[in-house]
Amino acid sequence: MAADAHAPTASEYIVHHLQHLQNIKQTKIVDFSVVNYDSVIVGLIVGGLALFVLWLAARKATSGVPGRFQAAVEMMVEMVDNQAKANIHNAESRKFIAPLALTVFVWIFAMNAMDMLPVDLLPVLWQGATGDSHAVLRVVPTADLSTTLGLAFAVLLLCFWYSVKIKGAGGWAHELVTAPFGTSKNPFFAVILGVVNLLMQIIEYVAKTVSHGMRLFGNMYAGELVFMLIALMGGAAAMSLSGVLLPVGHIIAGSIWAIFHILIITLQAFIFMMLTLIYLGQAHEAH
Repeated sequence: MAADAHAPTASEYIVHHLQHLQNIKQTKIVDFSVVNYDSVIVGLIVGGLALFVLWLAARKATSGVPGRFQAAVEMMVEMVDNQAKANIHNAESRKFIAPLALTVFVWIFAMNAMDMLPVDLLPVLWQGATGDSHAVLRVVPTADLSTTLGLAFAVLLLCFWYSVKIKGAGGWAHELVTAPFGTSKNPFFAVILGVVNLLMQIIEYVAKTVSHGMRLFGNMYAGELVFMLIALMGGAAAMSLSGVLLPVGHIIAGSIWAIFHILIITLQAFIFMMLTLIYLGQAHEAH
């Protein structure tokens, strides 16, 4: 990040990198009037690249001995398909949900993988392209709460859709007021239990959706912060250190965290995909 009169402090550096390219200045953590253009654009670009990679694998697929690329894609597809079969017992529903789960896994992995780029690479390029030394750009869409909650909300809508499709509108409505505590033959207690059951169902849906999105956001946001702190270590080494310990520590810490973060970005994509399958599987089940 370029500086006008002096180099930024550590807090200024981090605050700058945590700001989004958006239509207005965000003043709250959750603000539905704000559009984070960087998350939307980067998400679409990496999603397009992920689709291109899968298309390339399908185009080059052969019935003979597969190459490494084809074998890797086939293993991934088989893994997702097995998980879909384990959670979605309706074969007709799997025709849509299995490809959906594969898309979720690949897309989230691709968005998470943007965290592996050097912290200042794309923001500095963006500043150079705009000619504004204060221009901001965040390149990890899944470190944006609006992205992860948006994905989780889309899964919630699918859960509603399959609940109605599998059980019928009447069957699902009956389930909402009878599960988990059942009902009563007494009309008075039946109404009370119906209200309690409905409140419990609403709480369950809200809790699942919020936790679904927050889990991915929290892990990726924390990983982004760690990379920023490591970048600060390298900046301090470049500007003021007389010895060699801090530069060496910067290289070692960055390398170790980057290797470990490969596991994190893969695991978080897998967890989000698995929760999607589990929630959609629950929508098929009668209580």
